[in-house]
Amino acid sequence: MGEALTGLKRSCMCCEVNESMIGKEVTVMGWVQRRRDLGQLIFIALRDKTGLVQIAIDGNVAEKDLFAKAEGVRSEFVLAVKGQVAPRTEGNINPNMKTGTIEIIASEIRILSESETTPFQIEDNITVKDDLRLKYRYLDLRRRSQLNNLLLRHKVVQVMRNFLDQENFLEIETPILGKSTPEGARDYLVPSRVHPGNFYGLPQSPQLYKQLLMVSGMDRYYQVAKCFRDEDLRADRQPEFTQVDMELSFVDVEDIMDVNERMMQKVFKDVLNLEIPLPLKRMTYKEAMERFGSDKPDIRFGMELVNISEVVAGTDFVVFKTALEAGGSVRAINAKDCGSFPRKKIDSLVEFVKTYRAKGLAWIVVNEDGTLKSQIAKFFTEEKLQEIVDKMDGKPGDLILICADQDKVVFDSLGALRLELSKMLELTKSDDYSFLWITEFPMLEWDEEAGRFVAVHHPFTAPMDEDLTLLETDPGKVRAKAYDIVLNGYELGGGSIRIHRRDVQQKMFELLGFSQEDAQERFGFLLDAFKYGVPPHGGLAFGLDRIIMLMCGATSIRDVIAFPKVKDASCPMTDAPNVVDQKQLDELAIHINQEIMKAVEAAETAE
Repeated sequence: MGEALTGLKRSCMCCEVNESMIGKEVTVMGWVQRRRDLGQLIFIALRDKTGLVQIAIDGNVAEKDLFAKAEGVRSEFVLAVKGQVAPRTEGNINPNMKTGTIEIIASEIRILSESETTPFQIEDNITVKDDLRLKYRYLDLRRRSQLNNLLLRHKVVQVMRNFLDQENFLEIETPILGKSTPEGARDYLVPSRVHPGNFYGLPQSPQLYKQLLMVSGMDRYYQVAKCFRDEDLRADRQPEFTQVDMELSFVDVEDIMDVNERMMQKVFKDVLNLEIPLPLKRMTYKEAMERFGSDKPDIRFGMELVNISEVVAGTDFVVFKTALEAGGSVRAINAKDCGSFPRKKIDSLVEFVKTYRAKGLAWIVVNEDGTLKSQIAKFFTEEKLQEIVDKMDGKPGDLILICADQDKVVFDSLGALRLELSKMLELTKSDDYSFLWITEFPMLEWDEEAGRFVAVHHPFTAPMDEDLTLLETDPGKVRAKAYDIVLNGYELGGGSIRIHRRDVQQKMFELLGFSQEDAQERFGFLLDAFKYGVPPHGGLAFGLDRIIMLMCGATSIRDVIAFPKVKDASCPMTDAPNVVDQKQLDELAIHINQEIMKAVEAAETAE
């Protein structure tokens, strides 16, 4: 049974106790990190969100009841402790603790709550499966590393809010229950009891609402917005996530880039004390793909892609020849000083690129004596192999890796391969931050299955002014006024200038295969608003979880979200999603076909 807190009031947090308080009485409260029993002397490390402080109970001095109570204390008990601050003896000083030069000589201890043995130790650097940590997430969050992640998240949001307030933005909330609209992923749907058979869509982003706020004259809006997408998960995705979302009126691309890079500069300075030089680097989408095989390149290391199509054109090697004849390309990367890789490791790289639909990977090793070794040597003269190596600036000890296919496959394969090699070779550090903007994204891409163009971003993204005429003559070449801010190979945020001209918007809908009726059905409330005077506007949305992940040096956004989901979008702690009672389903006019459910369960069991 826990004791009452009545009559005790916390005077300070654990790590606020310091040498200036020596001789004074304090009251601290928290969890027992550990207890050391030295016979007649007991030490308790008490923990709260600020850290640890040592409590000392001397059996030669303390009352018997107090000492007996201290003997019964165990890890994770919740205590209130009153006592006098005293200096530690010289041999007892702990330089690794913020409070390592002092301790509290307890005069009163109250056990506010007892604890069973926890399923894992409340310490950093523990080896515990993620599912177990997330099942007991409230215990996992007691660990200092997890608490620090949430503290950093809090600081980042505070800095952003203060910065945007100084820049004359208004923080405005937009609805969570809204109209289901196509935005690239599946919506999470909420059934309406009042309107049986109808559903609200949870927002994938506040996109349409923030554009309506510009029509409303709000001029500058922002929101720390919860968003929902029913999509397959990976390390940097969750079914519910947080965006720092903004929209501005009477602006162009440069204005939006300026305010956002200044905001990121302030965040990194105020939170990590790091200077981010401005302006940030810029790179077009085309350049990023050709140099790095990615529209979110990690530019902290080289190993850039090189197009060797002209060098190998005219050779009879069927793999290269077929790719070039089909309109593809042959490109390569130079893995410096990797020529000593054993054949088994090179073969593993070949298998790696196959997961990106590459049919294989050719390689050339430049031996230390300058001679060349390659599995494709029999298809080329020594002169032609040397020409490839020269094009790649190959030196003794280097490994040239070559991929031939359609450009998308080549870019995806070599782009992923250079990242994989950077991990293997430890070419980057998590605390080395390299930002850049990616600009001039394609407006449209052709969908073979649908037999039409689809929007790379969304239907309201504006084309670049100089490409407007291409909407009629060559839509696939139209570039968008779209931009992404990238950090260390991750897209931190993205946005665009929006279409505000009716004729351009109508042409866009036509290219996307929307009839006027389709467009009205899907986006009618926005299109209706656009009849009444629309300012030129644009915006950007940051993925807050991803920013915090990179600033913390974490490998997954789950480590920076208080209560995240696992890969199948379930919550091990609460067992969500869960079955609801039949009465509620009846009220919502929802009927579950039990036969179908049984078939689905049987299929999942079989898998």
